[in-house]
Amino acid sequence: MKNYLKLMRVEQWVKNLFVFAPLFFSGNIMNAHLFNESLFAFVVFSFTASSIYILNDYVDIESDKKHPEKKNRPLASGAVSKRRAKFLFVLLILSSAVSIFVGNNIFQVSLWKFGVIIMTYFILNIFYTFKLKHVAIVDICIIALGFVLRVLAGGYVTGIIVTNWAILLTFVLALVLAIGKRRGELINAQVSGKTRKALDGYNVQFADIALSISCTLAIICYLMFTLSPEVQARFHPRVFYTVIFVVFAFLRYLQQTLVYNKTESPTKIVYKDRYIQITIVLWVIVFLLQIYFK
Repeated sequence: MKNYLKLMRVEQWVKNLFVFAPLFFSGNIMNAHLFNESLFAFVVFSFTASSIYILNDYVDIESDKKHPEKKNRPLASGAVSKRRAKFLFVLLILSSAVSIFVGNNIFQVSLWKFGVIIMTYFILNIFYTFKLKHVAIVDICIIALGFVLRVLAGGYVTGIIVTNWAILLTFVLALVLAIGKRRGELINAQVSGKTRKALDGYNVQFADIALSISCTLAIICYLMFTLSPEVQARFHPRVFYTVIFVVFAFLRYLQQTLVYNKTESPTKIVYKDRYIQITIVLWVIVFLLQIYFK
């Protein structure tokens, strides 16, 4: 079972928590019905994402065998057979489709827009797996679009409107994650002397500049989000001051990446760095106070 969960990359499901963003920022996190709808979206998106991870590992099985870390993946190491991987892939796809069909009756709402989002995510990542992940800049933009689709999925399943600033903020924040991951791969490639086609069109200098630009854009988008009329009207105007936590978190991340040359993916840095973790917790607490207690 452990190998199958690893093949599904369950630890990556944390990315799908973005489907809860519309619920959280709308101040409805305590609404049980809307929370269940968001949880439903989280599960369906997680199954769909896992199917893509399996497909990606299946396509890259030969190249993964030559990679110092990826060779330990279930398919590359032989811990899970190709036949069973294909069965799990189909099972996850069918589970997502059936869940959407059943969800229409359980929640008594039309989920066709949510279904379109799931289908778009799946098809987009099919193209990404077979071709577009080897096209520089296009690859990281597709990763960023995946996060935007997660947020939109959370909005459509609950009927909560997602603002333009929220969409743009999600996109540039996801760009930070994608570029940071590419930078880590570039550093590791320099150390090991082994590179791969997905890194063609990138170098460390370009990644550093792109990462700095993306962090700046993310801060600006968050600032504009907190100053937008709908947010100011919905929450207390002091919500603007939460930008302090956002600035600190991005500066700390840039310090870890550019000064201390940490090569881990951004998500791993967040898991390990106590300063960033404390900042996120403080941001959540302050935002909750602004949303729910004003």
